[in-house]
Amino acid sequence: MTHDHDLVLRPTEAQTAAALAPPPGRTGGDLVVETLRSLGATTVFGLPGQHALAVFDAVGRSDLRLVTLRTENNAGFAADAYGRITGEAVPLLLSTGPGALMALPALAEAAAASAPVLAISSQVPVAGLGGGRRGHLHELRDQAASFRDVVKSVHVARTPSQIPSVVAEAWESALTAPHGPVWVEIPEDVLRAETLIPQVTGMDATPHELAPRPELTAVAAHWLSRAARPVIIAGGGVIRSDAAGKLRQLAERLNAPVVTTFGGKGAFPWNHPLSLQSWLEDRHMTDFLEDADVLLVVGSGLGELSSNYHTFFPTGRVVQIEADLGKLESNHPALGIHADARLALQALLETVAERPDPYAPDRVRMVLSDIADRLAAQDVTLEQELLASIRAALPPRSPSFWDMTILSYWAWSAFDAKHPNTMHSAQGAGGLGYAFPAALGAAVAEPGTPVLAVSGDGGAMYSLAELATARQHGLDVTWLIVDDGGYGILRSYMEDSFGRSTGTELTRPDFAALAASFDVPATTATPRSLTADLKKALATPGPSVVVLPATLRMFAPTHL
Repeated sequence: MTHDHDLVLRPTEAQTAAALAPPPGRTGGDLVVETLRSLGATTVFGLPGQHALAVFDAVGRSDLRLVTLRTENNAGFAADAYGRITGEAVPLLLSTGPGALMALPALAEAAAASAPVLAISSQVPVAGLGGGRRGHLHELRDQAASFRDVVKSVHVARTPSQIPSVVAEAWESALTAPHGPVWVEIPEDVLRAETLIPQVTGMDATPHELAPRPELTAVAAHWLSRAARPVIIAGGGVIRSDAAGKLRQLAERLNAPVVTTFGGKGAFPWNHPLSLQSWLEDRHMTDFLEDADVLLVVGSGLGELSSNYHTFFPTGRVVQIEADLGKLESNHPALGIHADARLALQALLETVAERPDPYAPDRVRMVLSDIADRLAAQDVTLEQELLASIRAALPPRSPSFWDMTILSYWAWSAFDAKHPNTMHSAQGAGGLGYAFPAALGAAVAEPGTPVLAVSGDGGAMYSLAELATARQHGLDVTWLIVDDGGYGILRSYMEDSFGRSTGTELTRPDFAALAASFDVPATTATPRSLTADLKKALATPGPSVVVLPATLRMFAPTHL
């Protein structure tokens, strides 16, 4: 009789020989790289620094693709986008101290957007740890403490033998719902030290599934099946869990209108009869959502932007499906279901009854008509036409990345993303400079697919150095820069609030000439020529820049 505990996998003679005589000259850096390769990594982002050189040396001797950017923050944005597009954990290699700290804003965005970035940083030598101030270059009193409240989890290796387990543990954390950035820290001397540890193979870091509790989905299904006016709010969790198809099935079975948050763009077809699109910053939409007798919130915490700046107060029952425990019922009392959106939607599909409602499309048309009438009373035709021009030029499955600029604020509400996981912005943490480096990361993830980045001139100044990256790696990204001579949205906010603006006007370069100096083709567009200029740029392999001189305005807010 064979017992389970007898089933022990014994190494072959070849494996034993390899373990007894590992390749010479390997270091702790090799252990990092071998673990990443064993876990399935193919691409790493980052830029070298003095304490991290052993890792970069090991990368150079491996088959990993290294994509170097010009600043750590931009490398973090690129890794963020690669993770969003692929759903894979993506390594971000950083040095100690200033190099590590430069990536903080990007990791904050990855945390807000649940992007699985595996940040691997060097640290001062072991002798400099533990509170002593030995004066090492790049020394921080507690480097990990700078990241602990930003990333999902922190993992520290202090000896070579800890490296494989620590990296695998971090990998698993990054990919367990809710996805998010994680921090790995390894001292310089541990990375440089030669090791006799056998080559790392067969690592496993399978993420845990976050399934819903059946008694909760049973109650939710009961409420939804018997609702008179059910509505669904679909957030970024639907995108991240690849659950757009299940969302549509559920909405059609319930005849429930669906509005997508700005992070959930593309989760539901824009022109579907049940689609409320994304007009969350509108009082007509807020009123419609408040009138729902059962509101199903999937993959959203109903934060500031998703609640019309916290002016939304539901009057009916709320069911909230959310993988991030900290967001569950954080803004509104609800039947909270702590689960991955895909698994929870599947459970609802297995239990919810079909709910006929021939009038639901009419109610959707009415609220969208009210919103259109409100916009028609404002002088915002140019902004709407520009979005239409971009949509006409951009291939339906091409990803787009939007910086914190007026046209992006319009796009959150008014742009048809066409497909799930094709529109991304920095609206999670709200830092400037996201769009172009993120678009570069997406181009690495999907070679052969043209990618669009949209920035204002202020945000573009954060990322100009990455024109060199785009040219060096031949990345197929078209960068649309809307040039209004300053921080346009901040100018608008200050003028509205204080009657004048301060610090918002900018001296900037000739963007087209600057791009040409990087051997990146550039053109200056007009609103009339924008569609044709973008189509030409997107159809041309490699990087390109389109500059649009224009001063835009926002639609009038309804939350004040």
